[in-house]
This record gives sequence, structure tokens and C-alpha cells, in this order.
Amino acid sequence: MSIRHGLLALLERGPRYGSQLRTEFESRTGSTWPLNVGQVYTTLSRLERDGMVAQDGEDEAGHPLYVITEAGRAELRTWFERPVDRTSPARDELAIKLAMAVGAPGVDIRAVIQAQRSHTVKAMQDYTRLKVQAVSALESGAEQRRDDVAWLLVLEQLIFQTEAEARWLDHCESRLVRLSAAVPQDPPPPEAAPAPRPTARAGRRHH
Repeated sequence: MSIRHGLLALLERGPRYGSQLRTEFESRTGSTWPLNVGQVYTTLSRLERDGMVAQDGEDEAGHPLYVITEAGRAELRTWFERPVDRTSPARDELAIKLAMAVGAPGVDIRAVIQAQRSHTVKAMQDYTRLKVQAVSALESGAEQRRDDVAWLLVLEQLIFQTEAEARWLDHCESRLVRLSAAVPQDPPPPEAAPAPRPTARAGRRHH
């Protein structure tokens, strides 16, 4: 997630102050990626250092206002035009967890997969329920606000993402079952040879 580019996109609509940017960012993304004010002002400071934003007075309440510069607009245009790089994927905690669980002593990796799948399916159901509400609101005839459409797009991305994760977890479980079946089993230990039975004497002792 590029916070700096998100803030630049909001500033292109006009001067904003830090708390206002945070509120609008969360409204646009449905609070999927919450920000704190410190994060916003740290990012603004870096953008100002790089010449992409500048302070431009204050509002009536004394909040310092930020505006986008021409350099910031050029950076924003480049960001919109450039595909998101997938050659260096972000670290995924779930993939790392499963990778480390393989062969870990005392860890049932199939139990780890099943627990995650239950959580992922529930998240997918929650996102789908929110999507139904969002679509219903947009189709009700009410004004289609920019933030509502943006939130719907984010929701649909989350649904596709959780669907893909659930399929991947199914694949992981099937893969483990196939691999465990293909691994040759250690032969059972040889049975101990039976102890020799005492031999009977040739004749009986006469009394």
C-alpha cells in the first residue's frame, strides 16, 4: 500500500490538513487500512522534503494546510500509469508460517491449514455481506458518492483475495496428502526370532 501516493491523490482535490487526509483516506478505503495521524504527518513531511507537497497557510481552526506541487502531480501521474510491481512480492505471513511448519516438530501442519481456512472463509463471508450492502446502497437511487464506489472496488478485491487464499489452502492440503503417500514408508523392524524350544529327551528315565 502506498500511503504517499494515496495522500497525493487526495491533495490533488484541494488543500487538506493531516486529520482531514486521514479521514478521507479511511473513508475511501472503508477503513481497511487504518492510518494514525502520526503516520500521515510523517508521510507529509517526507513529501514536503521531496518537493511534492508544500504548506500553504492554515484553515480557520489553525490547522496547517498542505497542497500538492507540480512535482507531486507528475509523481501521481506516473504512479497511476505504472503497473504495480509483482516481481518482488510483499512478505506474506501465512506463506511464511506454512513454510516454517513443514517438518516442524510437534506441529500438525494440516491443523494449521484447517484453522486458517475457517478464518479465511469467515472473512470472505463478511466481505461478501458488506458487498451486498454496498451494491444495494448504490442501486437504491441515492447519489453515488466517489467514496462509496471506491469502497465497493476495495471490497471486491478483498473477496477475490480471500477466495484465492481458500483455494490455495485446499491445494496445500491436497499436496501434503499426495506427498505423504508418495514418500516410501520405513520397513517395519524385523521380528525377533522365536526362542528355541527345549528338546525332548530321547527316552524316559526309569524309576
